[in-house]
Amino acid sequence: MSNIPVDGLSAAELFSSGKGLTYDDFIVLPGYIDFQASEVDLETNVTRNIKIKRPLVSSPMDTVTEWKMAAYLALLGGVGIIHYNNTIDAQTEQVRKVKRFENGFIIDPVVVSPEATVGEVEALKERLGFCGVPVTEDGTLGSKLVGIVTNRDIDFEKDLSRKVSEVMTTDLVVAKEGIDLHGANQILKKSKKGKLPVVDDNFHLTALLSRKDLLKNKDYPYASKSNGKQLIVGAAVSTRPEDRDRVEALVAAGADIILIDSAQGYSAFQIDMLKFIKENFPGVDVIAGNVVTMAQSKALIEAGADALRVGMGPGSICIAQNMMAVGRPQASAVYHCARYAKDFGVSVIADGGIQGIGHIAKAMSIGASAVMAGYLLAGTSEAPGEYFYENGMRVKRYRGMASVEAMEVGGGKRYLNEEVNKNVVVPQGVSGTVLDRGSLVDYVPYLMKGLQQSYQDMGYINNKLVREALYSDKLRFEHRTAAAQAEGSVHSLYSYREPKFGIR
Repeated sequence: MSNIPVDGLSAAELFSSGKGLTYDDFIVLPGYIDFQASEVDLETNVTRNIKIKRPLVSSPMDTVTEWKMAAYLALLGGVGIIHYNNTIDAQTEQVRKVKRFENGFIIDPVVVSPEATVGEVEALKERLGFCGVPVTEDGTLGSKLVGIVTNRDIDFEKDLSRKVSEVMTTDLVVAKEGIDLHGANQILKKSKKGKLPVVDDNFHLTALLSRKDLLKNKDYPYASKSNGKQLIVGAAVSTRPEDRDRVEALVAAGADIILIDSAQGYSAFQIDMLKFIKENFPGVDVIAGNVVTMAQSKALIEAGADALRVGMGPGSICIAQNMMAVGRPQASAVYHCARYAKDFGVSVIADGGIQGIGHIAKAMSIGASAVMAGYLLAGTSEAPGEYFYENGMRVKRYRGMASVEAMEVGGGKRYLNEEVNKNVVVPQGVSGTVLDRGSLVDYVPYLMKGLQQSYQDMGYINNKLVREALYSDKLRFEHRTAAAQAEGSVHSLYSYREPKFGIR
C-alpha cells in the first residue's frame, strides 16, 4: 500500500477557504478496508474525564430530554442532559430517577384511583397502548396499593361509567421494594401475571414490572455507567446567579455532568458560573458553551471547561442566525473549535444540524468527540410529550428553547435576556412537530450501526484513528457543489419508498 496517490483536500485545506461550510458542503473520501464494520469501536470521551461507548448526547430541551430519554440513552451507550425549564426540585427528581433506574422496572407507572371509571381506563388504554394499571388509594404513586385493573377486568364491561373499584382485581401478587430484576422476574414467571407491582413495607406502590417489557428487554452491553454502576446523566443550568443553588442540588442528586446552557457562551456570566462549579464541585465535569470560534473556546477552556458545546443557530428549530446575524456554519465551527481544543484534552460536542447518520459521521470526521441531537431524538417514544395525528401522520411536538412558547416557561434564561420589558419578545426559535421515530431501543442501534459502516468506508476502526488521520492529513475531503449534493441524494425516480428511519 505504499506510494498511494493523494486525492482531495486535507481538512485544513478544506476549511481554509474563508467560506463557512455546513455538513452537506463536503464529503469524506474513502479509505482502505481491512476489518468488518461490526469491529468498529465507537467509544469516545464525551468530556475530559467521562467516556461513553456511543457518541450521542441528547439536547437539554423540554421536548427532548427528561428522565426516560436520559435513562434509555445511557443504557444504549450515550448520555442525556436533562433540561431546566422546571423547578429545581423537579429537575433534581428527574436526575434521581435516572440514577436509581434499573432496566425492567417502571418507576413512574400510570396509576388510577378507585373512583376512576372504566371509560377513563379505556381512554388510557387507547392513548398509551396498554392496560394493567395499578389502583392506589388516592391515584398516585407512593400511595397504598388497593388493586390492579387489567384487560381481563374491562374487556367485556359495557357500562363505562362503572367505577374501577367495582371491577379491579384485588387478589394481588406483589414484590417487596429492594428486590432485584432476577427475583422479580421469577415471581412473574411463577404467578403467570402480566404486571408485578412493587411495594414498600406499608404496601405503598413504588414501581411496576411488566412481563411484556421483560420479553422485549435486551442486554445493554454499551450502557454508560459511573463507577458506582449507576447510569451516567447530565443536567443543564443557566448562567444566572440564582442557578448556583440549582447546581448544588443537581450535584447532590447525583448528576455526573453539568451543562451550562447559553446560546452565546463567550460571556462573563458563563465564565463566572464555570469557575464557581469547578471551584466548589471539582468532581463534576462541565460542558460549557455554546461556542463557534477559537477565541470563545480559549476563554472557556481557561475557565475550566471539560467539554465544549459547539453550534450557534444550525438546529432545525433555530432561527438565531437570521434573527441575530451572528453565528457560524456548523461544519466550520466544529472543525476550528475542535482543532483548538484538542491540545488541551477538551472534548467537542457538535450541537445542531444533525439530520442523520451521514451528518454524525461528518461531525466526527472533523474533530467532534460526540454529537448532540434534538430533532433527531424528539420523535422517539422516550421523548417527553404524547403522540398525536397531524395530516394523517403520527407526530410529537418539538420546540426550540428560544421559541415564544418555551421562553414563557423559562427557556429564555439561555439568552441573557434582561427582565426590562416582558411585553417585547424576540424569538430565536420556532415550535413545530416531528414524525414518530419509534423507540430509542430500535433507533439508536440503527444510527450507530450506520456510523460503524461509515467508519469502515473511511478505513478507520475507531475514533482515535479517525482523529489521528484528520490531523495528519491522511483523512481526505472534497467540496460538494449543489449538483453533487443532488446527485448524492434520491433522484430520477417516479416514486420511491422512504426507509423506516429516513435517508438523511
